[in-house]
This record gives sequence, C-alpha cells and structure tokens, in this order.
Amino acid sequence: MSVFLFIEYPKWLIPEIIPGLPLRWYGLMYVVNFVLCYMLLKRQKNDIEPALTNQKLLDVMFWTIVGVLIGARIFATTIYDTSGYYLSRPWEIIWPFDANMQFVGLQGMSYHGGLVGAGLGLYLYSRIKEKAYSFLELADLLAIAFPLGYTFGRLGNFINGELYGRISTLPFAVLFPNAERLSITDTRVASAAEQLGISASDSGLVNLPRHPSQIYEALLEGVLVWLIMWFVIRKRKSYPGFALGAYTVLYGITRFIAEYFRQPDTGLDFVIQAVPNNPNWLFLSIFNITMGQLLSFGMVLAGIAILAIFKKKQSISMRSQLLRENQKPKKNQRKRFRKK
Repeated sequence: MSVFLFIEYPKWLIPEIIPGLPLRWYGLMYVVNFVLCYMLLKRQKNDIEPALTNQKLLDVMFWTIVGVLIGARIFATTIYDTSGYYLSRPWEIIWPFDANMQFVGLQGMSYHGGLVGAGLGLYLYSRIKEKAYSFLELADLLAIAFPLGYTFGRLGNFINGELYGRISTLPFAVLFPNAERLSITDTRVASAAEQLGISASDSGLVNLPRHPSQIYEALLEGVLVWLIMWFVIRKRKSYPGFALGAYTVLYGITRFIAEYFRQPDTGLDFVIQAVPNNPNWLFLSIFNITMGQLLSFGMVLAGIAILAIFKKKQSISMRSQLLRENQKPKKNQRKRFRKK
C-alpha cells in the first residue's frame, strides 16, 4: 500500500476533545461558529440605522441560535431520517442521552433546517423583541457574517469522520476508518481496490478512500461564499434583502456542486435518478440528484425570487417617494410691494 495513492485518516484525530469526557470537537465547532459570527456582526453594527448596540447584537444572536438548533434538529430527524424512529419517539429529538443514559449530545443536524430556523428566529425577534429594525436589514447582516463560521461546522464533520464522500482513486482521497465497507464482488469496487493496492477482508468487504467532501464544503460553502459576501456583496448592498438573496443563491450553487462528491444519506440516496443502478457511494451521472441538491436548487430559486421581489419593491418605493416630493406645494414667494 503506497501512501502516495491516498491519504490515511489521522489515527490521533478522535471526536472527543478529552477522551472519556462528553466534550466533542463538533460541539466546539458550533461554539466557534457562533462566536465568529458575532465578531463579524460587530464589524457591521454601524451598517444599519440606528446602529446596533452590543446588547442588541447578543439578542440577535440568541434568537438566531435558538432557531438554528431547533430547525436543524427537526429537519435532521424528520426529512433526513427515513426510518421513522423519531416520529414514533418525538421526545428523543431533544433528548441528548442514549439508552444507557450516557450523554451523546444531539447527533444529527441539518443545514437547511438550521437556515429555516434561523430565519424564523430572526423574524420573531424583529417583530416581537426589537421593532426598530426590519427582518431584511438584520438578515442581510447575518448573511454576510455567517458563511465563514459555517466552515468550522464542516471541519467538525471531518473530525467525526462523518458525511464523507463517494469513493475516489485521487491521491488526496481519504481512507475514513468508519466508512461503509463495500463488497469486493462488485467489479467497480474490485477495480478501485486493485488500483490502490487495498486488500479485502476475509468477509469479502473492503474500505476504500473517499472524497473528503467535508473539506470541499468548508472551502466552497464556507470560505468562498464568505469572501464573495464580505468583499463584494457587502460593498454593493443597494436595497434591503440584497445580501440575503445573494447568499441564498451562492450557497445553493456551491452546495449543489459539492453534493456530487458527497455520499447521499443512507435511505434517501437519489430522489431523482436518471441513470439506474447507481449505488450511493459511486458517482455515475450529474442527473442523479440527491435530497441535498434538491433543497439547494430550491434555495437558488428562492434567492433569485428574493432579489427580484425586493429590487422591484425598492424601485416602486423610490418612484412613490419621488412622486410625493414633486407634488408638494411650493413655498409662497414673498410679495414685493412697490413703494408709493
């Protein structure tokens, strides 16, 4: 086995920060995400009128974080879990212990659910807690700040060795120790194993390298999208909702692309399958679409709609304002009296 053919997953990299304690890197990555988002919001607090105070920023973060956690968990346990386990035991959606009462945390979170939850939390904040700011103004700030923090969530997935990609023979593919073993009786598996010099176990199963799709997503959906949002969109904001719409489109596109390398969730596989007999661990066609891609395509359409609707609304508002100004009565001119 040659180390130049693929990358071995680091054996020292384990989910627990300190072995034996219920503190995981994935949870820490969420904390880093929220802290970084808060810091980037502080850099933007003067971009809105009236300027946000630190207390109001904390309020915004609190309402948004609650929405993210609730939405992400509900989507993960309903849409992405096809077993029906949580539907029959709904209390376990928020129950962080296993059958032996060992703390395991809330394993399984959905980005798309978190996005919906964040939107609802932010909307409720703008309607109930602080009416001085519109939902769109606050959403624009978060859309610019959030993507960079999202990067760390995907790094947490990599540390957990989860959400890995489809099999690959590229030299930067990673051999994840907990990846699904594949049967050597499949000619495609046998061919890849022979090419990489990997032998099957006595049971005829083999572990093959995978695309590190978590890293792809961290770079595409996190770093790349944030760079565009921070250095381009932030400077060109022209109407409320512009940054929100731009982020929705950008994330949808990058996630759609990244999904071609990521192995679909077991049970969901391909919701649209143009090319039959496509196992979820293998890429065969761009027309075999996953649930993540379907939701991401919906995001692109939603983002385009947001941009179009609020641009038109801004245009109508500006025309109405101009019309009102033109209809204002002119000031009475001073009368000039002739001297007799």
